[in-house]
Amino acid sequence: MTILASGDSTEAMTLVAFTAVATVTLLLCVMTGPDRDDLDEFYTGGNSLSPLRNGLAIAGDYVSAASVLGGIGVIALTGYDGVVLLLATALSLVLLMFLLAEPLRNAGRFTLGDTLTRRLTGPTARPARIATAVATLTALLPLMLVQLAGAGDLLAFILGFESEGVKTGSMVLVGVLMMSYAAIGGMRGTALIQIVKMVILLGSAGLVSVLILLRFDGDFGALAAQAAKGSGLGDAYLRTGPLLAGSVAPQLDMVVSQLTVVLGAACLPHVTMRMYTARSAPEVRRSMSWAVSAATVFALFALVIGFGAAALVGRRGIMAADPQGNTSVLLATRALFGTETTGVETLIFTCVATAVFLTLLASVGGMILACANSLAHDVLAHRRRMSPRAEMTTARIAALVVGLVTIALAATVQHRNLQPLVTLSFCLGASALAPALVYSLFWRRFTRSGLLCTLLGGSAGAVILMSGTNLVSGSPNSAFPAHDFNWFPFTTPGIASIPLGFALGWLGTVLTSRSQQREQRRAYEAVEATLLAGAVSRPVRE
Repeated sequence: MTILASGDSTEAMTLVAFTAVATVTLLLCVMTGPDRDDLDEFYTGGNSLSPLRNGLAIAGDYVSAASVLGGIGVIALTGYDGVVLLLATALSLVLLMFLLAEPLRNAGRFTLGDTLTRRLTGPTARPARIATAVATLTALLPLMLVQLAGAGDLLAFILGFESEGVKTGSMVLVGVLMMSYAAIGGMRGTALIQIVKMVILLGSAGLVSVLILLRFDGDFGALAAQAAKGSGLGDAYLRTGPLLAGSVAPQLDMVVSQLTVVLGAACLPHVTMRMYTARSAPEVRRSMSWAVSAATVFALFALVIGFGAAALVGRRGIMAADPQGNTSVLLATRALFGTETTGVETLIFTCVATAVFLTLLASVGGMILACANSLAHDVLAHRRRMSPRAEMTTARIAALVVGLVTIALAATVQHRNLQPLVTLSFCLGASALAPALVYSLFWRRFTRSGLLCTLLGGSAGAVILMSGTNLVSGSPNSAFPAHDFNWFPFTTPGIASIPLGFALGWLGTVLTSRSQQREQRRAYEAVEATLLAGAVSRPVRE
């Protein structure tokens, strides 16, 4: 592996920065952690975040390590296709803001299970809550694996070590920090880390973008032309097609990929849980406005950095360091300065590396918290009555268990191409969680059977179809390049799994007895004004 840092001083400064960031953020979690018997503090941060801070936290959940590393890498290697997919993430936030944010805040209390089972009471709610927890874990676990598995290689790349044992040890250390954030800090602690991350990330990405543009005298056209040349794709770099070249219909596949990202990202549980932290519906709108602004600005910076990596480093240099392009942002930063670096240039590189490191920590920390909250609140706390203190203890233990399982699985798969897992997470969000939310929030007759069908059937459909794509086998860059069990003709399974999820939810409802449909209609109409026009008070637990 090529050692990225040029000189012991850069490596030493970066290591000091990493240690300082880990120490300060962990201290923030300890200082802001909830009382042992205050569930609102743990699950929602006590609704104490201002719209600006909540908006930055939401943007922080959206701008994950997969976006910072993988997103910029895809732009650097494929050009136009990568830009379209990254901008689809910002469009997903717009969808969440206008369609789902306020109803989510009005319908839920702590978790996605609260929202989806609002019309269900007593024993009928428990299977739906369990199915929601299963869908939550299924959707977030692949995304956690991708980000945690890459932590060791990324730290090795930045700090200049190559031992496999040290890489695995680094990954375990990062995983332990992520678990600690979720278990100790709860919602407020993880929100503060996301805020710090977004401030550092936007500042460092903005600075690198400006420096890249200055290298081309502020002419973005010249930058794009040089990026196309450095990519080795020529004019194809600025047109759709390279990313999904193995598909039978690349253009249709690209449209479906965008739809999958838009629907999936908007409905992933670690993002929807942030809606419950706002004090009122107007504050949700203001929070989302800040989140959309921050995510859009980052997407523009990522566009410039991705093109800059292709222009300054070239396709061969990027793929030599990482075939997936995950180190493009670091390579582009280093390429700005050449081999000889001054103190200022070392400081800039350290800031970028620290932003990447903090992004890894914050992203998975929030996902672990979402999984732990669902397990504790939706599954265990509703199985039998728990005191607030017991439920919070259960949630913290669940965070540790989820974190340990993620670390163990990441250590097993860390040497494979994990890009299919990113696609799978978005497909699960779009195929199971999106139809469940849309039907639960806007369809009067939606029943428990419909909810179970869309959650479990949509998830199963996405997983089964994903196994047959060329991302899993049948191509040199697949997860199993030595095997070929590719039977699905499209790269993105969302083209079939998204309609399947909606169809199953509809079918499960219409096959339910008329009496149950009428009962659900009455239950929905009783809360419709509160749900869509604004809640007077937050829902209470059964």
